[in-house]
Amino acid sequence: MKPPLKIALAGLGTVGAGVAKLIETNADVLSRRCGRALAITAVSAKNRGKNRGIDVSGARWFDDAVEMARSADADVVVELIGGSDGIAKQVCDAAIAARRHVVTANKAMLALHGTALARAAESAGVALGYEASVAGGIPIIHALREGLAANNLSRVYGILNGTCNYILTEMRHTKREFADVLREAQALGYAEADPSFDVDGIDAAHKLAVLTAVAFGCEVNFGGVYIEGIRHVSAQDIAYAGELGYRIKLLGIARRTEQGVEQRVHPCMVELQSSIAHVDGVYNAVVAEGDFVGRTVFQGRGAGAGPTASAVVADLIDIARGHTAPAFAVPAAALVRLPALAMDRHVGAYYIRLMVLDRPGVIADVTAALRDEEVSLESMLQRGRSPGGAVPVVLTTHATEEAAMKRALARIAALNTVVEPPRMIRIEPLEH
Repeated sequence: MKPPLKIALAGLGTVGAGVAKLIETNADVLSRRCGRALAITAVSAKNRGKNRGIDVSGARWFDDAVEMARSADADVVVELIGGSDGIAKQVCDAAIAARRHVVTANKAMLALHGTALARAAESAGVALGYEASVAGGIPIIHALREGLAANNLSRVYGILNGTCNYILTEMRHTKREFADVLREAQALGYAEADPSFDVDGIDAAHKLAVLTAVAFGCEVNFGGVYIEGIRHVSAQDIAYAGELGYRIKLLGIARRTEQGVEQRVHPCMVELQSSIAHVDGVYNAVVAEGDFVGRTVFQGRGAGAGPTASAVVADLIDIARGHTAPAFAVPAAALVRLPALAMDRHVGAYYIRLMVLDRPGVIADVTAALRDEEVSLESMLQRGRSPGGAVPVVLTTHATEEAAMKRALARIAALNTVVEPPRMIRIEPLEH
């Protein structure tokens, strides 16, 4: 049997402790599958004395994670500190400079520095593994980079944030508003004390930028992702969505076109018949569309110690076996820079919710604003009467360019009979 794969572990939080536990618990099966043992030989974390429920006494302790990456007796450095810059980035840079393989779960760092890290790793002749950075336990990076490598992929999309999916699911089940369900998600540990990265779509956008690069063999371009979160989605919107035959999901969508690549994260109305409409709670789902394979669907837990540790160790197994692939599916020198398509050029159908005064002529003014921007209505819902008071009006449109839709909404919002800012949710056509 080959000598053990020596691992330096930077970060012993939930995921780091999960990795150590998995390697210890499944040591025999890992050894059989790799043809060698996996051995944690060095560790670094903030608090040396903290009880994490794992035994790392056989590993050398480093107070400085960057120094560990430089000088530890290790073949691979696992970075589980987090953060797009700072120590996490320094650890990876130091490990690559020392010609050690790198495995990370850090989607924020990859979204901002993935291209540079891939080029540095390839130049140093080491692997950059990051299966755990997207969709937790779902092996989507391996699937795109290797399992679907024979295909030209045209679109990749999915539910990439379990916190948002949990909130939207609970809002639908309980008919409660966003703020109330968010507080519950925080109490249950599904949402952070500061939930901004999750509910504002940034976490999903980090993951989408990484998926886009793998799917299309292009440079990572986080700046090219349109980002919109779920704070403005109301229980009323979710109820209307159900009435219209939809569910609301926060999706990340990447699409390759002749003009470039479209990357967007925002709430979507998806038809009830689509498989992704039924992915609820904290689960993630990713769909990839290839020219020969067709449509493939991947679903599973997107976070947590176990699923994420499983993904980290999957990368370690590849390295232990000597199986390495270009980080983003093609050699780093071949990564192309694809133009980012502006969101204003997006063409699709829309759901619009208005709160208007119940007066004669109001609907005529609204439809005139749509007509003048060549936005065609598909349907309209109005429930109840409140003469002189405010009533909700829901509209759905046929496909139109987003820039025209925004101009129409700006005109509608300026009407003195519209008493709240219009709410818009895009209707996303998905294959069933």
